[in-house]
Amino acid sequence: MRIAVFPDKHSLAKAAAEQAAASIRTAISRHGVARIIAATGASQFEFLEILTKASDIDWRSVEMFHLDEYLDLPANHPASFRKYLRERLIDKVGISRYHLLDGDRDPQQVIPAVTSEIRKAPINVAFVGIGENGHLAFNDPPADFESDDAYIVVELDEACRRQQLGEGWFQDLSEVPKRAISMTVRQILKAEEIVCVVPDARKAEAVAKCFAGEISPAAPASILRRHPNTTVYLDKDSSALLKPETIAVGEV
Repeated sequence: MRIAVFPDKHSLAKAAAEQAAASIRTAISRHGVARIIAATGASQFEFLEILTKASDIDWRSVEMFHLDEYLDLPANHPASFRKYLRERLIDKVGISRYHLLDGDRDPQQVIPAVTSEIRKAPINVAFVGIGENGHLAFNDPPADFESDDAYIVVELDEACRRQQLGEGWFQDLSEVPKRAISMTVRQILKAEEIVCVVPDARKAEAVAKCFAGEISPAAPASILRRHPNTTVYLDKDSSALLKPETIAVGEV
């Protein structure tokens, strides 16, 4: 794992998007298709905005998989990750091969269907963030590091639900769903490359816990340190609690 620190969230997003775009182009050149995993949430806004403007990407040759989705939340709800991905990625660039998680359907039907698709070939690059509680996708602490399933149903802890409220997706905590479908930790780690985008001061405690503390299910994103081709993109604020010796090697 490599940590890259930038002065602000815009320069962070620009560098991460440049790496992501290069990885997509390389995968298409080598395999005829780039299989990607896309993250959602407020932390990904600028990254996706810049990525979707990248030149020379044949988005028709991109196959996209979805990290997580709330259960029992309509697809037209402002907080729906299906809505988010359609508006900020799929429809903007014309991706025609995508696998969205339908949180309105029985997860026992949704999970086998998308699992069958994701396991047909390797994922070339995964775009992820980390939560204020250190979660990776919707794997809240203590995360399941052992499941070999591609997707599981998870219970969302209060810290996770309060983050969604704080980001403005819901009007009241009671509106935030308590369950979701999430890609598992092990499935995320199967990606050949991981680009982790983590701006903002509100993520600083989670960043310090995940990247300077123990690798533990109590800090779910800490597991990224075991992936040989992960780059974690931080800005000055999100990296504020890391000691200089932790980030010196990865600073760019």
